[in-house]
Amino acid sequence: MIRRMTHKLTPICMALCLLVLEACATLSPAQTTPTSPPATEPAVATLATVWFPPTSTATARPPLTPSPTEETRPGLGQAITTDTFENPALWSVRESDSSSVIVANGRITLAISQPRLYLFSLRSEPLLTNFYAEINATTSLCQGPDEFGLLFRAQGTSDYYRLVLACDRTVRLERVQGGAIALLQQRLPSGDVPPGSPGQVRIGVWAVGSELRFFLNGHFQFGLNDPVYKFGTLGVFARSGGENAVTITFSDLTIQDVTYLSPTPSPTPSKTPTPTRTPSVTP
Repeated sequence: MIRRMTHKLTPICMALCLLVLEACATLSPAQTTPTSPPATEPAVATLATVWFPPTSTATARPPLTPSPTEETRPGLGQAITTDTFENPALWSVRESDSSSVIVANGRITLAISQPRLYLFSLRSEPLLTNFYAEINATTSLCQGPDEFGLLFRAQGTSDYYRLVLACDRTVRLERVQGGAIALLQQRLPSGDVPPGSPGQVRIGVWAVGSELRFFLNGHFQFGLNDPVYKFGTLGVFARSGGENAVTITFSDLTIQDVTYLSPTPSPTPSKTPTPTRTPSVTP
């Protein structure tokens, strides 16, 4: 009986298989949906720490040799003399109602009470040729056009060089010859000149032959050549430029010898103004 049933079912199964095959044949090939690759996180660059990074090798340069600083006061030697202003006999002194020159208490004081008056004092010794001199100047009463300073290579009361400091903070050089004044160096502004009173400045003059150099508080101001006076003494002066009284005190004078031969002398002033005369009082 089972065999009969199997025999009957076989055509049916075959028919079903044919139907299935036909159905599969009519179907279009299966379309596959492409699958995206799995998302990945962006790569993060990691920087390795370089503890000793390479450096470029600098090109070797020859060592710099500093140029020598010019010596503005060459040839300074031993002290010729010092003056503590204890001996009034070394200076020309005077006293009057309008002015006075007094040596006392280790200083020389020039006082002027008359308007526009010029007052000076010369030291009697030594006669100087090549030298460097320094002296302190203290302005007790001084303003604007009032002036003071140092005389050098003085050959009398009417012939000398005059380094002029004014209380308007300028400095200049004059040559007085027979009482007439020739301007060798015009006014120069200087921060070393006291702006009135009270104030103090140390004045220096270096003189070798015809070459002259000038210093204030150790600072070089200017230099020039002038062949007129070769030797002489020192002095100090004060001048009232206006109606006010003037009082200037000088102290601590030192003088040194100088042994020096200038290889390149400073230029001689090319133009000398017409000399003029200034009223003065000779102590």
